[in-house]
Amino acid sequence: MKTVFSDTQLAHAPKQEISDGELKPAVEVPSRAEMVLETVKSRKVGEIVSPDDFPIRPLHRVHAPDYVGFLEDFWDKWLAAGRSNEAFPFVWPIRSLRQDIDVNHIDGLLGRYSMDAGTPLGENTFKAARASADTALTAAKFLLDGEQSAFALCRPPGHHAGFDFFGGYCFLNNAAIAAQYLRDYGLHRIAILDVDYHHGNGTQALFYDRPDILFLSIHADPKDEYPYFLGYADETGEHAGTGFTRNWPLPLGTDWDSYTPALEEACRWLLVYKPDAMVVSLGMDCYENDPISGFRFKSEDFSRLGERLKKVGVPTLFVMEGGYAVDALGTNCVNVLEGFAG
Repeated sequence: MKTVFSDTQLAHAPKQEISDGELKPAVEVPSRAEMVLETVKSRKVGEIVSPDDFPIRPLHRVHAPDYVGFLEDFWDKWLAAGRSNEAFPFVWPIRSLRQDIDVNHIDGLLGRYSMDAGTPLGENTFKAARASADTALTAAKFLLDGEQSAFALCRPPGHHAGFDFFGGYCFLNNAAIAAQYLRDYGLHRIAILDVDYHHGNGTQALFYDRPDILFLSIHADPKDEYPYFLGYADETGEHAGTGFTRNWPLPLGTDWDSYTPALEEACRWLLVYKPDAMVVSLGMDCYENDPISGFRFKSEDFSRLGERLKKVGVPTLFVMEGGYAVDALGTNCVNVLEGFAG
């Protein structure tokens, strides 16, 4: 299995995040990708390649052009406002506030284009996010060229990013960009299976009214876990997409044995849907020692996950999402890939 990775993704290096009501050391850090890359090399998973440089169009197929432009121009505007440190939004146009105003101030723009206050932007955020999207696109191209599997070692992650907003450490939705690219270049039915501990709210919203991209997510119950306001079992799509979204919110403390029934049900949906390809939003934060997780996977359970996904029997693109127990992240991620490879 080929792994796609770009060193440019390491340029986004946040120092702090807002969590539990205070500034804490950031957990979505470059060492996450470095640890996975080192394990891919040491366990000889396969060839490691650099991504191609794609035009902006695949990003605009998923994200609003004005949002992408905001990310691209953000740092210059931040400096022009006399700022220099990492940026956090602090005000949002919710409920009775107007959403039809084109604000000028950088703090207003941060609020317009964000969903939380815990995702810092820095000087190199867009550059790294763009490289992460190119990583996913290059891996998707491998599937179009006939490969049966590929691993996009993406960082920063993507599945919380929506049409015109960032959050949850995510800026560009790598899995969604890859899925749309597969559709645009010849495949008819794509399935996205999100196994990150947190619900992929951005991905779900992007494809909620479409039947050509099935979205399945197994995650912690949002009544008790981020993102709180999406990811419930009664969310099944709308309009032409009715029935093409499925969520399995599971209680905190879920281990592999109690996770398996949801995984088997998701695989049955895949069997019925018969996708031309599957994109797996691969989060390793179900791990029992993850600092922001409430699930109880052990490292060997990730091997079982890979083995089960192999049985789906379709070309599969793995796109790295979350996972913040850095010391174990490489082992857990490669366990999935090796389990899939058999």
